[in-house]
Amino acid sequence: MKKPLALAISAAALAFTSAALADDPKEGGVVNTIIQPEPPGLVLGMVQNAPTRTVSGNIYEGLLRYSTDLEPMPQLAESWEVSDDGRTYTFHLREGVTWHDGEAFTAEDVVFSADVFHRELNPSARAVLQHVESIEATDDHTVVFTLTQPFGPFLLSFEAGTFTMVPEHLYAGTDFRNNEHNDHPIGTGPFKFDNWERGTVIELVKNEEYYEEGLPYLDGVNWHVIPDGASRAVAFENETIDVLPSGTVENFDIPRLAEMDNVCMTEEGHEYFSPFAMLWMNNREGPTADKRFRQAVMYAMDREFAKDVLWNGLGNVPLSAFGSNARFQNDDLEPYDHNPERARELLDEMGYDGEEITILPLPYGETWTRWAEAVQQNLREVGINVETQATDVGGWNQRLGDWDYDLAFTYLYQYGDPALGISRTYLSDNIAKGSPWNNVEGYENERVDELFNEAATAFPDEEREKLYREVQEILHEDVPVGWLMELGFPTLYRCDVQNLVTSGVGINDGFKDAWLDR
Repeated sequence: MKKPLALAISAAALAFTSAALADDPKEGGVVNTIIQPEPPGLVLGMVQNAPTRTVSGNIYEGLLRYSTDLEPMPQLAESWEVSDDGRTYTFHLREGVTWHDGEAFTAEDVVFSADVFHRELNPSARAVLQHVESIEATDDHTVVFTLTQPFGPFLLSFEAGTFTMVPEHLYAGTDFRNNEHNDHPIGTGPFKFDNWERGTVIELVKNEEYYEEGLPYLDGVNWHVIPDGASRAVAFENETIDVLPSGTVENFDIPRLAEMDNVCMTEEGHEYFSPFAMLWMNNREGPTADKRFRQAVMYAMDREFAKDVLWNGLGNVPLSAFGSNARFQNDDLEPYDHNPERARELLDEMGYDGEEITILPLPYGETWTRWAEAVQQNLREVGINVETQATDVGGWNQRLGDWDYDLAFTYLYQYGDPALGISRTYLSDNIAKGSPWNNVEGYENERVDELFNEAATAFPDEEREKLYREVQEILHEDVPVGWLMELGFPTLYRCDVQNLVTSGVGINDGFKDAWLDR
């Protein structure tokens, strides 16, 4: 027996969208926004960084979208079923969908995209595909994924940035990275690529043949490239820019800009990615190799101050390794509150002798620099001899990739499920030099490995939850990294830009539903 999911989900998606629409939408107009930094390319799947996702999520689509509650919603797949044993996923595709060049989108495009294109190019997709035994197009509008074993977060894997649908007729049999169509991306999305003036603007125009009736409302979206944060803020102030995506201005500018006339702000639209700030702590050598020192660091830091003052209240202080948006969070853990006296006790217990340690700030702007200074002050107050060592982005990448640090700021995406975005930080088989995004701290715990690996494929969810609760208890005690903040990434926009955020990936796919009340 199969379990139908799409009817309830479709109703939820309709309610979500209807609630967001206060008035009858108007057609026409162009929204001017910012992309920073300028993306290296626009072919999703081939390029996975945040700027590419932001622009190209409006050109390309996945089989599913996700609500702000991370429930799957129809996109190129209008419905789907999951077998009782959790191994077979059947997707029923929309009919009448065409690529931007007019060719029909079919199930064969799905098979090619997942089984060929992404297996070769996309590390995120490959991590999911290792659980897939076969992908079959049973007819033009039906695709069946058969898994080797149940994989809990499988339905969370089909947003445009992870499993982008690409046109088989343009890429099959070619050198993907040097394909001539990379300079003029062809998707199924609500907007088509029109022009890219390097260093200045990326222009998207309305897809007049889009399959969702009446959408999009906008005639186009222009993504402007403006090199520095102050100039981006000025462009918004003088109304050259309608939308400021998260991270495009310094955090301390946000309250001032948000108070301007006809300016609205939302923190929604990042639920899928759930950016989570951490303090890498080198578990291999020096004082940071002692868990008592790492616990002392947690008690020494005033994370509420960082949230309230440095981030203007935009974010949440995490309890432990699992953010509040992550599935299976164990909320029974004792929080690491700001407790300098307890920090000093732990340092005395381990016999810390004042050995110097260093902090690497994240070189992403003034807010991060100020945060590192605040942590440095907190640590000095409990007797830790600490100095900051500022680097540029290249230097930061190099030092973390070479494990040349004691403490270092970072943030990672949690991707809604522990098996997709959390476990990578703690699994011992993910320890490898050369990357600042894996198990950089060098944490090794055999039981943690067992629990994460078992939980990824356990079935049903009740079994996954038991395993994840235990792994959180161990991590909470060991403190492999310092858990800093679930970052608030607000989007600022003119209030006459209506219905901008309608999913858990925000403006990455939001302009489909947006309209101008002008």
